[in-house]
Amino acid sequence: MAPRPDLGPAPYLGYTGTRIDRAAALRSDDAALGKLFADRRAGFYLIGGELVVMKKSGDALDPLFSAGEAQAFPWVRETVFLGLMDGAPRFGIGLDPAPLEPLKTRGDLKLTDLRSIAIHNMVATEHLPPLAEAKAVLGWHARHRFCPNCGLPTHPVQAGWRRDCPACKVEHFPRTDPVVIMLAVKGEQCLLGRSARFASAMWSCLAGFVEPGENIEEAVRREVAEEAGIVCGRVAYFASQPWPFPMSLMIGCHAEALNTDIKVDRAELEGARWFEREEVALMLLRRHPDGLGTPPPVAIAHHIIRAWVEGEVG
Repeated sequence: MAPRPDLGPAPYLGYTGTRIDRAAALRSDDAALGKLFADRRAGFYLIGGELVVMKKSGDALDPLFSAGEAQAFPWVRETVFLGLMDGAPRFGIGLDPAPLEPLKTRGDLKLTDLRSIAIHNMVATEHLPPLAEAKAVLGWHARHRFCPNCGLPTHPVQAGWRRDCPACKVEHFPRTDPVVIMLAVKGEQCLLGRSARFASAMWSCLAGFVEPGENIEEAVRREVAEEAGIVCGRVAYFASQPWPFPMSLMIGCHAEALNTDIKVDRAELEGARWFEREEVALMLLRRHPDGLGTPPPVAIAHHIIRAWVEGEVG
């Protein structure tokens, strides 16, 4: 067997490693929140729909605005207290996305989506977890303005971490959707799939939402069987990643494949096939002779695949 290429230092897993202390005990303390909002160290992340607003400083981009800078954007829908970073208050501000479109032409601002920010390393990594937190919660507010119990308007409370219905008194909380994402392996081969939504020539782990009444292991086995016809035995947890598109938690796993005959569900996948370990190493390094590749390092799929290539899992 040819020597395996050196994959180099382990990359950063996007949206993880937060330095934010969420300080949840302060969410119901209006007096304390008022002081935090007025604190000169307070920083604000501005998000309108899918767009994050950032300041340009030469070639650098800064997504954190001061209170005075944030007040220049009058289209505020909700404000969420994200927590404290090294003692400094951090807030997320949800803006009406419609008035933001003309701002794309301003030379002092950059407006783009959070996925692009992470993939292209546009900001310091310390900003990615609070941006993910802000985008997920503010996106929840945008989609839950009315009570699903009685249909009347709700209003935000608890520093943006709850919506209450004044009519039927039901309390509504942000939701997180669990998604299993897994690499089925058998010996020196792993199973990768292609969705029609993927970039050209990219292959990745299989994935799917955890259904009610399922545990993680059951969801892994069901999804692999449904999408590729592969039966899996042992399932091992690897790592997790918040994925704010709109608000999922990716639960990464490796699974032991018990058979090799693939039956692709064409409604879910464009294709699926087995890859040798050495071939996947070339894909990670972007050196595959056919131009095949894996997801970028910001995605947990990259890390799941890399761990198997490097022999960290069986």
